[in-house]
Amino acid sequence: MHLSKKCSFFKVVLSALLIVALLQLIYLSFLSKFHGKQQRYRYSELFGGSGKKNGHAEKNSRKEHMRYSLSTGGMFDSSGQYRVYRNLIKSDFTSNQGPVSEARSNVLALGTHTTINNLYHLESLLERWQNPLSVAIFAHGQDVKFATALVYALSFFCPQIQALVDFHLVCLSGEFAIFPDREHLSGLEDCSSVFSRLETHRDKYKNYAIHGNVSYPNNLLRNVARSGTESTFVVVVDVDMAPSADLHQQFLAMVARRPPADDEVFVLPAFEIRHVRKLPATKSELVQLYQVGEVRPFYEELCPRCQAPTNYSQWVNSHARDTGPLDVAYTLSWVDPWEPFYIGPSSVPLYDESFKQYGFNRISQACELHVAGYRFSVLTSAFVVHQGFKVQGEFHARKDEENKRNRMLFRNFKAGLKTKYPASPRHC
Repeated sequence: MHLSKKCSFFKVVLSALLIVALLQLIYLSFLSKFHGKQQRYRYSELFGGSGKKNGHAEKNSRKEHMRYSLSTGGMFDSSGQYRVYRNLIKSDFTSNQGPVSEARSNVLALGTHTTINNLYHLESLLERWQNPLSVAIFAHGQDVKFATALVYALSFFCPQIQALVDFHLVCLSGEFAIFPDREHLSGLEDCSSVFSRLETHRDKYKNYAIHGNVSYPNNLLRNVARSGTESTFVVVVDVDMAPSADLHQQFLAMVARRPPADDEVFVLPAFEIRHVRKLPATKSELVQLYQVGEVRPFYEELCPRCQAPTNYSQWVNSHARDTGPLDVAYTLSWVDPWEPFYIGPSSVPLYDESFKQYGFNRISQACELHVAGYRFSVLTSAFVVHQGFKVQGEFHARKDEENKRNRMLFRNFKAGLKTKYPASPRHC
């Protein structure tokens, strides 16, 4: 009798465990089907379906624009070495596909360039800039497919990128970009997941050390980004830099109050900050960090002469007086080898695209501005800051070799300016 009751008890417990296990299986099956349905819905949004049915007419229009851009095969650059897909993705601001705030204008845009392994910086750059942005991406080999897919995903899932960012793609002339397939977009569900995917490509290679010894065409990329802005003024920075907060609004107010001269560019003093530090938003915050050594002039360890003409002492020491609206602090003439970051009219000379990899790519353009008659007006409280200190050990093995090559190229470039500007009394 006692044994019978014991067996019955175990049967009840076993039955209960089986029921629980069955319920768990049903629950897991439901979750799997639900996730699969979510993924199929995401893919139907990304790849197909009518815009009206899914309420994504604008996104489907963006997709069709990208398909068309890719179908053209792009255009060769002047050297014939690179294929350029301009406006691969157009923002709502540029294409007027979506609502754009009346407060925004097409006066000032920011241009930047990068490889896919540094594109994750776009998140912090856009968070600080929050205005029209033109991004030129260089990709090679398998990265061409990856870049195309991730750019499409960013423009699809990230509302601020949809609104403000134009993307351009550059690859070698023998390579083609194609519309991404599901494999490259698998697992992407929102904006955060896209940037997480970009993080996996972070630090894939060091600076310009692209696999296959392919040259990074930085000046071509700068020109592509610049030409994609369609704005009156443009500032071009590296993707791992950020401007001071509210620069866009402050600059618009300044030029409305003080119309720029035709031969004037506006210098943004450039700094670099330790990786562990939060980027300063204002001049006051930057000066505090500067005074304790957490911020220093850009390239101070690598090439102090390249930024010294900015006159950091004068700029930093005037911070107590720079409490009013943005204005010109002082005006300078260019001296070799100054390579300032600046806001300039879209009509300034382009960057010389024969400069690739490391060395003289920005100095050459600043030199031409000088010979062409431009003056350099340093702004009172605006600046740009690079994320992390630039140090010797971070550079790739061929840096010195590339610098030597570009030094020779720079000599020929300067000689060519005498022919291009025969009436100019200036030289560099």
